[in-house]
Amino acid sequence: MTTVLIADDQPLPRMGFRMLLDGTPGMTVVGEADNGTQAVRMAADLRPDVVLMDVRMPGVDGIEATRRIVAAGARTRVLILTTFDLDEYAYAGLRAGASGFLLKDVRAAELLAGIQAVATGDAVVSPRLTRRLLDAHAHHFLAPGARRHTDARLTALSEREHEVLVAIGTGWTNAEIADRLVLTESTVKKHVGRVMAKIGARDRIQAVIIAYDAGLVTPRP
Repeated sequence: MTTVLIADDQPLPRMGFRMLLDGTPGMTVVGEADNGTQAVRMAADLRPDVVLMDVRMPGVDGIEATRRIVAAGARTRVLILTTFDLDEYAYAGLRAGASGFLLKDVRAAELLAGIQAVATGDAVVSPRLTRRLLDAHAHHFLAPGARRHTDARLTALSEREHEVLVAIGTGWTNAEIADRLVLTESTVKKHVGRVMAKIGARDRIQAVIIAYDAGLVTPRP
């Protein structure tokens, strides 16, 4: 059973999400929060698999709430919900540790698939789209000079794992990595898993951000 906490200051969206999720086999809503402070507290108390997090809420917004939930170190993952696909707050949410984001007008099937993907440790945003988003808003993610330092997390990587991380940061899918590095896709999946474990990435999105931070890839013009 995948457990979900809904955080949104608007009652109608919360009601709609609850009806959809509670009516889906294998999913259940364990709580509703109408502000960020409440979302952080309920996430700690209820330990849901996924928090559906609205960005704009009074007081503590969804970005800060995401940051606090992730910083707590629990297994709970955050899926940002936003109104606009180029909303800068959504990018800030990913930087804060969210495992992806979806538009609020997403189709029911896509929302359910996204929740399940996040719950199992995957990223909702596709690798290629993640790269495009980071390229467009790199200034939100990277502090000045951030790409000039050597990231200690990379020292544990083998030469092949380093190549795989660069490929992840470049936006290649597992199939593309397999083709270009002349590996089987199953071998690539194992490499990706080991890379994310060694660098402490919660999901593929965070791995891309780490690759940016370490200077392995740079924003394209």
